[in-house]
Amino acid sequence: MKLAILDRDGTLNPLGEDFITSPEEWTAVPGALEAVARLNHAGWHVALATNQPGLGRGLFDVVALNAIHAKMHKQLSAVGGRIDAVFYCPHAPEEECTCRKPGPGLLEQISDRYGVERHDVQVVGSCLAHLQAGAALGAQLHLVCTGSAAGLVPGQALPPGYPPGTQVHDSLAAFVEQLLPTAPLMAV
Repeated sequence: MKLAILDRDGTLNPLGEDFITSPEEWTAVPGALEAVARLNHAGWHVALATNQPGLGRGLFDVVALNAIHAKMHKQLSAVGGRIDAVFYCPHAPEEECTCRKPGPGLLEQISDRYGVERHDVQVVGSCLAHLQAGAALGAQLHLVCTGSAAGLVPGQALPPGYPPGTQVHDSLAAFVEQLLPTAPLMAV
């Protein structure tokens, strides 16, 4: 089985001013939903692992989070894509839970649910914490230069703290393009 674990904020949707607290605030990064659909069509399972500390801080509730994800799922469906599962940490940073990234708890749960060897998992995100969680999992790491990594450029050295072996891509669409290169057209 092929499995990609994505971060949500900054990877699928642009980062908000603070927290995305309603479906009206959620929009997709251009090309991100189509990239997920392309993964799906190539036989990949795609899951989200997202920290949602706004829940722990009382800024929104699970009903609002589910409505945000329902909008995301509907927009994905419209382009022929799907997210197979959404795993989220509802805790604020000071709660010291085991599921909050950069800890690998959410990613371990996803890997275990799908029965995928951890070194075969593709972990894709725009924030350091997501990649650190992926490194702790032992996964293959992919940074997309959207969201909190928007100032970084593929081919240039990463700032200190990024896990060794992290591959850098302009966007989720660029990651998918590298993972699933288009087959050349056959001459007729």
